[in-house]
Amino acid sequence: MTPGVTLLPRTLVIGANCAWNIVNFRKPIVEALVANGWRVVAAAPPDGHEARVAELGAEYVPIDMKPGSASPWQDIRLFFAYLSLFRQSRPCAFLGFTIKPNIYGSMAARLLGIRTINNISGLGTAFIRPGLLSRVVSGLYRLALARSSKVFFQNRHDRDLFIRQGLVRTAQAQVIPGSGIDPSHFVPAPIRDLGNGPFRFLFIGRLLRDKGLVEYADAARTLRSVWPEVEFGILGSAGSDNPTAVPISEVKRWQREGIVNWFGETDDVRPFLAQADCIVLPSYREGLPRSLLEAAASARPMIATDVPGCNDVVEPGVTGMLCGARSATSLAAVMDQMLRMSRDERTAMGDRARSKVEREFDQSLVVKAYLEALE
Repeated sequence: MTPGVTLLPRTLVIGANCAWNIVNFRKPIVEALVANGWRVVAAAPPDGHEARVAELGAEYVPIDMKPGSASPWQDIRLFFAYLSLFRQSRPCAFLGFTIKPNIYGSMAARLLGIRTINNISGLGTAFIRPGLLSRVVSGLYRLALARSSKVFFQNRHDRDLFIRQGLVRTAQAQVIPGSGIDPSHFVPAPIRDLGNGPFRFLFIGRLLRDKGLVEYADAARTLRSVWPEVEFGILGSAGSDNPTAVPISEVKRWQREGIVNWFGETDDVRPFLAQADCIVLPSYREGLPRSLLEAAASARPMIATDVPGCNDVVEPGVTGMLCGARSATSLAAVMDQMLRMSRDERTAMGDRARSKVEREFDQSLVVKAYLEALE
């Protein structure tokens, strides 16, 4: 521990790449920590959701971070920003979420003797697209996670990869069910018959190429010639500074062509899920996609790619169907199969998806894992 820094018991810092991430994915953890007597300081760049973080019972602190930036000077500044924050708040623990907080927040915490618990919620573009950046990020992870007391993963594939590459030790690693979900928050609506209006596919996710958005649009274009009445919706925010962001102008061009309907973003996905007949996520790789957990909790059949994260939620023929990654042809073929299924078959898939969420992905399991790791 650095001389002059006395850490405060039952005070911790949560680090994420935006306030929205804390509100949408970490709410159960924050509320449980506050209820258990912890002082929670939430550090994230401001994005308009700061007041909602405070409503959870946390103290919001802005931090200068540009998640999509590859500038080493920006990252050095972030490291020192965490050092300054830790010296002021004096936490006995740091909970890291998303790549940069996991790396630079953990390094700063290590320097001050602060216990660290990390959550690898997904591998991101650096791992999806191997190269120099992937090697640099791997090296930074190896350094940052070396002294972490616990590293949570959202699927077994990511855990095994980090262990195999020597980024974490087996004793550090533990798989938890993503960010979890509250099944009681989602009330399943009946699956409609094709005779009661157009069948509606819905893509939920940020507008990124790595989410398979382009393949989704291409598959929709293919299927329109066979199923002209079918609707293909997109619900999600712009990818902002993500290197794989699909420009809003391109999405609007698809909409003008009559291929898709873009609904923008929302703070409540439930009305959109209730109106959808099948949720589609043709992502290249995920941690454990929240959109599929929400779909499953809403008893909706799903189509996703056969990749880590997605295939942890979607069991082919049971809770949904899987297609090949990066293939609009494969996606279109599987979507066509879904359209040809009976209403009863789709309803049964949705019911089994709901049961799987209740059994395996309840947010109480995530909260329990964090409280145990801290105590």
